[in-house]
Amino acid sequence: MLDYPTLKLIWWVLVGVLLIGFAIMDGHDMGVGTLLPFAGRSDVERRVIINTVGPHWDGNQVWFITGGGAIFAAWPLVYATAFSGFYWAMLAVLWALFFRPVGFDYRSKLNNPTWRSVWDWGLFVGGAVPPLIFGVAFGNLLQGVPFHFDDDLRSTYTGTFFGLLNPFALLCGVVSSAMITFHGAVYLAHRTEGHIQARARRAANWAGLVLLLAFSAAGVWLARGIPGYVLASALDPAALPNPLAKEVVRSAGAWMANYHRYPATVAVPAMAYCAVLAALAWLRAGYTLAAFGCSALALAGVIGTAGVSMFPFLMPSSSDPRSSLTVWDSTSSHLSLGIMFWATLIFMPIVIAYTSWAYKVMSGKVTTAYVRKHDHSAY
Repeated sequence: MLDYPTLKLIWWVLVGVLLIGFAIMDGHDMGVGTLLPFAGRSDVERRVIINTVGPHWDGNQVWFITGGGAIFAAWPLVYATAFSGFYWAMLAVLWALFFRPVGFDYRSKLNNPTWRSVWDWGLFVGGAVPPLIFGVAFGNLLQGVPFHFDDDLRSTYTGTFFGLLNPFALLCGVVSSAMITFHGAVYLAHRTEGHIQARARRAANWAGLVLLLAFSAAGVWLARGIPGYVLASALDPAALPNPLAKEVVRSAGAWMANYHRYPATVAVPAMAYCAVLAALAWLRAGYTLAAFGCSALALAGVIGTAGVSMFPFLMPSSSDPRSSLTVWDSTSSHLSLGIMFWATLIFMPIVIAYTSWAYKVMSGKVTTAYVRKHDHSAY
């Protein structure tokens, strides 16, 4: 079996991969849902848009469920603390997600304009709200979350729901929303044609511009206005989990330290910028599949930037920095990480292979002619 510190680092990478996979796979259908009321001007156009993601949106939820399960299994202290502190925010995400299954299933049951319009806006809520809240959550992580542990390692959250809605966190919410909308617009341009595709391209241009500006603004703000966290004492990577067995201090510009310490990590935010620009260029040239691939790389770059900036911190504490959770002191046991690692090596390729096959089978353009011809089977 791999040694404990190596497994801790591997699971930091694997959880990051799962979060990026969730953003890419579930993110594009959330982005499509966000664009639904605006890219579709008639009922048949909106049915075309829904049918681009309708056959596989629920399969993409596997990434969401697996990501949550991996955090629970690999980082139980992070899971418990985050779900306590972000309780109402998590409920808001779940309430928004409720609109998706019922919206997809019931939207076309009645041929009534009011009925269908209500479900269209429900699908918009289910697509737009979760990315916004996830972005706000990341913004709060970068600033530190008000919680602390007692001597028995019981966490207490001392903040409020509205305290989460601070200016920097809302800016991160804009980054997340623009990122997912951009990704969904590129995907929609790939799967449609005509007027819908033209509107999707325009949406991608605007969302890409907002993403670049907001991502840049957040980076400048983080470097110059928000203190980061630094380990001020030695920490044994092989030790059993104990967040209180270290000292942590806050320092201006600390979130930029990893880029100075490991210059190669600059490639991660650089990839985000280059991938967005490349996606827009490929989209303009008509190579929509290449644009979608670059859009996926842009998501990996944005999310990876947050991970690289914070490493080794996972959930810093603003009220008691010593209670901050890191990669080294908030994980499961050596045995648990080892068993999960080998299970992941077996089942992850199966999930990826099946997903790839499903998308290959359902590839191609969705047109108004197709929706009209399959009126009783299409969404």
